[in-house]
Amino acid sequence: MSAVGAILGRNLLNFIRDKGRVIGTLVMSLFFLFIFSFVMKSSMNTLDQPMNYLISGVIIMTVFQSSLNNSTDILSDISSGFMKEILVAPISRVQISIGQVLSSSVIAIAQGLMISVISLFMGLKIDAFHFAEMIGVMAIAGVTFGSIGLFLATIARNSAAFQVVTTIVVMPFTFLSGAYIPTTMMPAFLEPLIYVNPLTYITSIFRYITLKMDGFSMDELIKQGVAYNIHGLIISPQLGLLFIVLIGVIFFLLCVNKFSKADFSNVKVFRH
Repeated sequence: MSAVGAILGRNLLNFIRDKGRVIGTLVMSLFFLFIFSFVMKSSMNTLDQPMNYLISGVIIMTVFQSSLNNSTDILSDISSGFMKEILVAPISRVQISIGQVLSSSVIAIAQGLMISVISLFMGLKIDAFHFAEMIGVMAIAGVTFGSIGLFLATIARNSAAFQVVTTIVVMPFTFLSGAYIPTTMMPAFLEPLIYVNPLTYITSIFRYITLKMDGFSMDELIKQGVAYNIHGLIISPQLGLLFIVLIGVIFFLLCVNKFSKADFSNVKVFRH
């Protein structure tokens, strides 16, 4: 596992050195925190703890988008020739793909934690136990969507196509998840899309923890848009989390298998 650790350490170091990337993430997340936590707060009066409700959505979306977008780094490595040196080294592609997924996940968690700390000064109230649970959900989200990101990057083969694909994935997933706009406020014809969206369930369990809904009844959770009644089938936050874990395992195996067999000799990176 030393090869995995080396790839992880190298990618983390690159992230820390890339000040524009770090600042850009913070600025965008702060922008969403302001827009959705202050401007829209007045329209969320029907919800319990509207500030926590909105802030929690911004935090988990930061983790989701970061873990997905960080996968484009591997395309840059291949284009620059750095990955060629790794591929000829006596390590397996399985180790390389695991290192890439873990680095995307750790970076995404770090960005989520930065936003969480900032959110403490903007009204987020959380105790140590629930904060630890938040980190656990961030880790699951990071691995799951980091795996999806690496899978898409391997299929896309160049960063221009990858950016198009991730945009197609990110936009509908984000706004149909209930992270910014509660699912209870969305029109009924969107419900099928909401129910098949994996982000819906990662947002639900994250919000369930952040808002400390442990003692809520299932009816109240459904009313708050944290649990879902799909034609009599009740999807609790915990069941939704199991769904996310299953998706994470499937895509982790898929991305490792796809990366192990991929031919990156003609990969090109789009530059602005």
